[in-house]
Amino acid sequence: MLKRGLSKKSWLADFLKPLFIMFFKKVHKKIVLSSKMKLPHNIFRKGRFFMSNLATTNEHYNTQLALPLEVKEENVASKRQVTPTFKPYDNRQVQVIFDIQELIPEHHVARVVDEMVEAVPDELLFSHYKGGGRSSYHPKMMLKIILYAYSQKVYSCRGIEKLIKENIPAMWLAAMQQPDFRTINEFRGQRMKQMMDELFEAMILKLIEENYITMENYFLDGTKMEANANKYSFVWKKSTDRLKGKLKEKIQETLRKIEEISELEAKSYQMESEIAPSQLEEVAHQLEETVEALTKEVENETNTEVRKEKRKELRKWKKPLKLIREDYLPRLAKYNQQNETFGDRNSYSKTDKDATFMRMKEDHMKNGQLKPGYNVQMGTENQFILFYTIHQRPTDTRCFIPHFEKLASSSLPMPKNTSSQMQDMGAKKTMYMRLEKRKSLDLIFLYLMGPT
Repeated sequence: MLKRGLSKKSWLADFLKPLFIMFFKKVHKKIVLSSKMKLPHNIFRKGRFFMSNLATTNEHYNTQLALPLEVKEENVASKRQVTPTFKPYDNRQVQVIFDIQELIPEHHVARVVDEMVEAVPDELLFSHYKGGGRSSYHPKMMLKIILYAYSQKVYSCRGIEKLIKENIPAMWLAAMQQPDFRTINEFRGQRMKQMMDELFEAMILKLIEENYITMENYFLDGTKMEANANKYSFVWKKSTDRLKGKLKEKIQETLRKIEEISELEAKSYQMESEIAPSQLEEVAHQLEETVEALTKEVENETNTEVRKEKRKELRKWKKPLKLIREDYLPRLAKYNQQNETFGDRNSYSKTDKDATFMRMKEDHMKNGQLKPGYNVQMGTENQFILFYTIHQRPTDTRCFIPHFEKLASSSLPMPKNTSSQMQDMGAKKTMYMRLEKRKSLDLIFLYLMGPT
């Protein structure tokens, strides 16, 4: 505080200055008359008031102790001079690594990937190569680097290529080989896609052999995953059936008009339930023959009135032919194709025809919007995924039977007990009826013995 007062105006002096001015205005006359002295003009010098006897002090008198403006710290010199030392560093010196494996920690995830892939029989991987041509990269090496990259959240082929050039565990798994992104994409998109189910089952059998899982308790649950498709590219089965019904009515009406204007036996094609495109194609073929014959008659006719009548009749035949060729047949083929795509579903996406519109858990708009997606059913035990199936049905109850039927057709053993989230009695009764209808005795026993 003292050092600050010497450098600039003190806040205390600024506060007391007006008070002392008022005081001396009242008593200065008395002081001057008694001492016969004038009040010094610099009593408030530099904003500070000094309490001193005016009769015995001069204008330079100061009772305040003066302190240095700056407190300088003296650097105490060390008794001995110490030179800094560093570890040897030269990144341009040749470094020799005799075993890159020694640089990887003992419990690193790369060692787990290496051990699991090495447990897969070679015959399982070699069966997907036809032989001949240039030597291919070893399938186990390709599989290791892909699985390790997935564990590091690297999914693109170019990212995996960069990983095996810069990441030490990936270099070790690749044995210092460097396949490019095209080779990785070809292996992942073609060969790995064919062997995926067999590889998964082989790894589950390895976990059973190592006593990590027992397949005694099977906990089944499902989750919905949104597809990478346009949210507004939906096709609804009800709309397709409605439009197809209206189209059939138009076709029947056109066939009745054809009957009225000719002796063509179109009555045999008037079907109430279903009209085959081949039958409609045959009608169009007969109409084309008629139009062609009338065209020749019009060209050969010399009488103007008769020619005008024939042209009028020709237009009557061309109109239904144009409707059948350009409207009815393409739309009928379109609706039939859509019904084949539906299967037992009620909807699908135009940009991903395997996806079904269903309600997702992540509803950001809070309006129950239907989005294209899949229902993934997974069975787990001891935090391991034992088996999985991907379904186009939105409800878990309709996925129970297909899931276990696919599990029974695999090389994995059937579980002894099963548990799922189908708790209500209505779902249990429906499930039992479906199992009984399919005569799946093993699944009926499994379902009844389970804790659901």
